[in-house]
Amino acid sequence: MNRAELDKDPREVAGMFDDVAQRYDLTNDVLSAGQVRIWRAASRRALDAGPGDRVLDLAAGTGTSSSELADRGVDVVSCDFSTGMLSVGKRRRPDLAFVAGDATALPFADESFDAVTISYGLRNVVDHAAALREMLRVTRPGGRLVVTEFSTPTWAPWRAAYRLFLTGVLPRLARLSSSNNPAYGYLAESIEDWPDQAGVSDVVRAAGWTDVQHRNLSGGIVAVHRARRPE
Repeated sequence: MNRAELDKDPREVAGMFDDVAQRYDLTNDVLSAGQVRIWRAASRRALDAGPGDRVLDLAAGTGTSSSELADRGVDVVSCDFSTGMLSVGKRRRPDLAFVAGDATALPFADESFDAVTISYGLRNVVDHAAALREMLRVTRPGGRLVVTEFSTPTWAPWRAAYRLFLTGVLPRLARLSSSNNPAYGYLAESIEDWPDQAGVSDVVRAAGWTDVQHRNLSGGIVAVHRARRPE
């Protein structure tokens, strides 16, 4: 089974997600105790996309978030570099547009979208800054960015409990539901290695986005970052 390392070689990361594709959504529900659905709704509200908006859902995986947007009349394109994930998504929602693509070299024209969203995917990209610049390129002036990512709990006792969960509880839960348990070792390591809310905001701002802000969910376990492309 594939297991990526923190150097985030794109082939290793894609292969790892190919391995977990069949049970990916089930495992997310189990590991988050259903919170992932609440986090997804918060991301959707932050995106504020409606009928007539064209949205790029990057690192879309099996298209779960894309499906919810499409059901609300959004013209959504699901993009991921894991062909295994895309294959599962196409079987579930053949009506959606699924595109294989690398976040650091997106296969879309300049200013193609009203908004771009990426959930739990920026952390897995080998060059975060390059990916954010690519997202800027394909977004129209004034368009929106929403980055939802695991983050750093703000209350010290909660932060300590969360770290205990990542290192001790998560691997055991993953064995019950995942087809590739080693992948969830990478998950824990990549979360611990990821910058906090302020650090992510700095990276987004440095890539050229403006009006950068964030909202903590579940005490900071997840943060939803919002920004705009300058007019």
